[in-house]
Amino acid sequence: MGKTLMEIAADLQKDSQQVQLIYAFNGVGKTRLSRAFKENISPKDTDGEEGEKIKFIYYNAFTEDLFYWDNDLDDGITRKLIIRPNGFTNWILKEEGRENNIITLFQHYTNNKLSPRFSESYDEISFFLEGGNEETIENIKISKGEESCFIWCIFYSLLQEIVEVLSIAEPEDRSTHQFDHLEYIFIDDPVSSLDENHLIELAVNIATLITKSPKNLKYIITTHNPLFYNVLYNELHLKKKNKKNSPCAYMLSKTEDGTYDIIFKPGDSNKSFSYHLFLKQTIQEAIDTGNIQKYHFTLLRNLYEKTANFLGYEKWSELLPDDKTVYYSRIINYTSHSTLSTEMIAEPTEQEKKTVSLLLNHLIDNSRYWKEKEEDQNDTI
Repeated sequence: MGKTLMEIAADLQKDSQQVQLIYAFNGVGKTRLSRAFKENISPKDTDGEEGEKIKFIYYNAFTEDLFYWDNDLDDGITRKLIIRPNGFTNWILKEEGRENNIITLFQHYTNNKLSPRFSESYDEISFFLEGGNEETIENIKISKGEESCFIWCIFYSLLQEIVEVLSIAEPEDRSTHQFDHLEYIFIDDPVSSLDENHLIELAVNIATLITKSPKNLKYIITTHNPLFYNVLYNELHLKKKNKKNSPCAYMLSKTEDGTYDIIFKPGDSNKSFSYHLFLKQTIQEAIDTGNIQKYHFTLLRNLYEKTANFLGYEKWSELLPDDKTVYYSRIINYTSHSTLSTEMIAEPTEQEKKTVSLLLNHLIDNSRYWKEKEEDQNDTI
């Protein structure tokens, strides 16, 4: 019997680890979990106003709801991104003056010619594209991916400033006291539209920020992106010398009866997506060039094993085609573990080569682990 999201949120709250990293496929309930966690920690809605005891801050799909477009439907000339009134953006932009940091970070992730321009009251933003030798294009509407990236840059700058403030030991010496009671930061899928290099950099930056945070400030981070998950886990694992402060990793899934399971993921199952990707690319290259050798069967089995390990399957053969599991298992076992000299064949048969292609395609097409990854690759800025 599974649990409700409120029950899972309560369990996460009891965990003593500073970082809890959760992998879940899209649509499973990561955003709803962040809302459930907020209700457990701080039921009262807060918007960062001075004097409020803020215990919880999150970044998720609802964060983007603080921003909306005025498309100037009458003339289509002055398109602006409007910020709904809230204390957080007022503080980071008006009081702390992080405008330039946000612009620099946004251009780094997107295009150094694409620039946001804040209004004097910091409640709306217009965007322009510097033309170089051509005319500058004003008041453009940026893509949804660029918009998500921009909002993340504001939120990340907010987190940086909060960590700096809370790192001052004596509360009376801090520039603000609105975060003195902050206990949790919940981050749900930050900027999945980034390309792989920037996504890796983003994971490293978040890990660095966490290591600079006070030990009593806890993080819950959820994602559907395997690469982001693995890089973040590895970075936190390397940076945390004390094992107690290493990230605690889970996988969230939804059961048939509508409840949820959250499964602890120990050790090496969290570290290996970059190697998974290398295996996939190596096998695919052999298929594309028609140069499949015996060792590609070993790599294919390794890829099945590591994917199954990450997803929590007891046996890698569970990922094989249902109607041919025994047949394909025997082929992979034979070619991967041949020990008798009579079994050592220089080159696979044509049928065996087709098996490699069929099994690779089956794994990619039928494992949500890989389908999520390919969706991310097709949705880059």
